[in-house]
Amino acid sequence: MMGLKTLEKIRKAVRDRPAQIAEARKNGAKVVGWINYNIPEEIIHALGLIPVRLGTGGDERLVEVGSRYISTKNCVFVREIVGLFAEKKDPYIQNSDLVAVDATCLQVYRVAESIKYYFKVKTVILPVPRHFDKPEGREYFRQEVEAFTKTLEEFSGKKLEQKKLETSVRIYDETRKAIKALYKYQSATNALLTWRETFEVVHAGYYLDRVEYLSLLNTLLKELKDGKGKSDGSKSEGEARVLLSGSIITPGDTKLIDIIERAGGRIVGDDLWSGLTPSLDVTVKEVSIKGLADAYLRRVPHAALPYLDLATDRRLKNLKKQVKANRAQGVIYHTLRYCDAFTFKANETKNILQEAGISFLEIHTEYAGSDVEPIRTRAEAFIEMIKSNNELEALS
Repeated sequence: MMGLKTLEKIRKAVRDRPAQIAEARKNGAKVVGWINYNIPEEIIHALGLIPVRLGTGGDERLVEVGSRYISTKNCVFVREIVGLFAEKKDPYIQNSDLVAVDATCLQVYRVAESIKYYFKVKTVILPVPRHFDKPEGREYFRQEVEAFTKTLEEFSGKKLEQKKLETSVRIYDETRKAIKALYKYQSATNALLTWRETFEVVHAGYYLDRVEYLSLLNTLLKELKDGKGKSDGSKSEGEARVLLSGSIITPGDTKLIDIIERAGGRIVGDDLWSGLTPSLDVTVKEVSIKGLADAYLRRVPHAALPYLDLATDRRLKNLKKQVKANRAQGVIYHTLRYCDAFTFKANETKNILQEAGISFLEIHTEYAGSDVEPIRTRAEAFIEMIKSNNELEALS
């Protein structure tokens, strides 16, 4: 497999980004670090602020540090974020002038309370309706996004301008389209781009300047389009194609990914809120605060938002769609310890997928090395089962 030159450019841009942001702040720029799922980043960008998505995972030591300030009954991702703020060594946290948190996941909302109380971090909260699918919920969110915008206007010292908002909406819309295109390339039979690399590119978007990031995405897509190894739509012999679902997998948290790949599985897609899902179904019909609020509520809902009608649950519908689109032969649904939202929905997800004939494995994990061997044993068995099914299919 030939190397992709644009990938190296993206990696270099990520390495250079902390110094760029620090320099920009010296020249008067302000940074808004944000956490969670439903922050309309277009508004931050249109006000001339630098948006950065915060949070890493996989560090057991930082989880322990965070546990000194927030309950150990919160998930390890939440505790690691608090640990990052406690140590303040992460360059993006060091350079965040304001931290915006939406209340999609209430555990993440608790982060805002903790960092404000213990570390005197300037925060702004964006409330999110529990009844997000009802007219009352939509109207509530519109009003909250308006209030959120006013807070950012006061912070930036600028008024939101229509033309700048239109420009930001266009940039983010094109970025989401480019990410969706990348996912199609990575699942091809003879793909030049792996899922792991695609995931890395998505995470690069947490940090990079939005215009530069879009340019790099388009260059990468052109490189892929001009390359060899296009899919013929068939499966490689013996290939175990796996789709990842469940709790967030953040930069730095590679344990499960490593285990799956070392066991001989090929990850071909995801429906993670740190992966493809934020790029899906965000259609801004009207370029306004109201239009953005409506667009974000129409996106694939986060599992932390309650929804009881499984037949119309867009989260489950999207998961089945991604399985089909990426020709996945099984779903590994991973839940972080104390991630209640995804843990509670694991059984319904399993039932819906198995009714559709899709193999399912639930993995419960945390940011520690103590569970590597049990996870490896279960992942290897699941992948071997898929490979055995492939062999039986080939013989029939």
